[in-house]
Amino acid sequence: MDPEEEEEFGFSRNYFLARESGSAPGKKSARKLSDIDLVDDQVLRAAAAGIATKHEKEIESLQESYRNLYSKWLFELKCHFGLLMYGFGSKKILLEDFASAALTNYGVVVINGYLPSVNIKQALFAVAELLQDQLTVKRRCSKGNKSKSQPPCSSQSIEALLSSLNEQLSDENDCFVCVIIHNIDGPALRDPETQQYLARMACCSHVRVVASIDHVNASLLWDKKMVHTQFNWCWYHVATFAPYKVEGVFSPLILASGTAAQTTKTALVVLQSLTPNAQSVFKILAEYQLANEKEEGQNAY
Repeated sequence: MDPEEEEEFGFSRNYFLARESGSAPGKKSARKLSDIDLVDDQVLRAAAAGIATKHEKEIESLQESYRNLYSKWLFELKCHFGLLMYGFGSKKILLEDFASAALTNYGVVVINGYLPSVNIKQALFAVAELLQDQLTVKRRCSKGNKSKSQPPCSSQSIEALLSSLNEQLSDENDCFVCVIIHNIDGPALRDPETQQYLARMACCSHVRVVASIDHVNASLLWDKKMVHTQFNWCWYHVATFAPYKVEGVFSPLILASGTAAQTTKTALVVLQSLTPNAQSVFKILAEYQLANEKEEGQNAY
């Protein structure tokens, strides 16, 4: 056997030896994902908070370049458009800076969509109340009389609050309330019903919406009517490359040990992915289990 054949034979022999040693039952059973020790959630968050932000000057310069667009954004809001900001990086500072610099003459309501839960009814009430106050002041200054419209009430239903927003008609075209929504694609706002409420709010004559998105599939939340008629979006790519310091606090960490809430959410996702027949079976089993809490299970042997 020449040296080349001997070398090739050696490679082949080592390959099969490695396959045999890797297929040993003892080694297979020892490789379990559950044996891996995951870092505690608080420890991982503390370590992440200690990481220094890089390229701060470049990020600030990028933020400054977007400030040149503030006058254009305000003009588009006055023309009954909504503004939708997308791009890599947190846009929270950018939107709040726009509000404090360009919207000083208008009422502003902020909705933090990155929170685990958002009270959409309370948000609509805040918008309706602020708009009522703003229009009352405008009418008093122009005509010298008080508004006859009824102020909104926190006990009203969502439908009633939306109706009150639509009823707030005025000749003051330059009078509106701007609703800033951080992460309109956030988990708390992602369901179709909430998006419909937000879209109906956005198409009210004295309401404007400025929102940000971060999810790659965020555009799937809306149909053609919502995009072009109700929200009436003007899309802007405003990559800030700013860290998600605030938004990340409320998001579960993949590398951290799971919590009960995260486990429940995972179970719901799995159940929603099942067929209707399978969901019906699980529903029957769950109802039986709840009705027979004290009943012990049968022994396997």
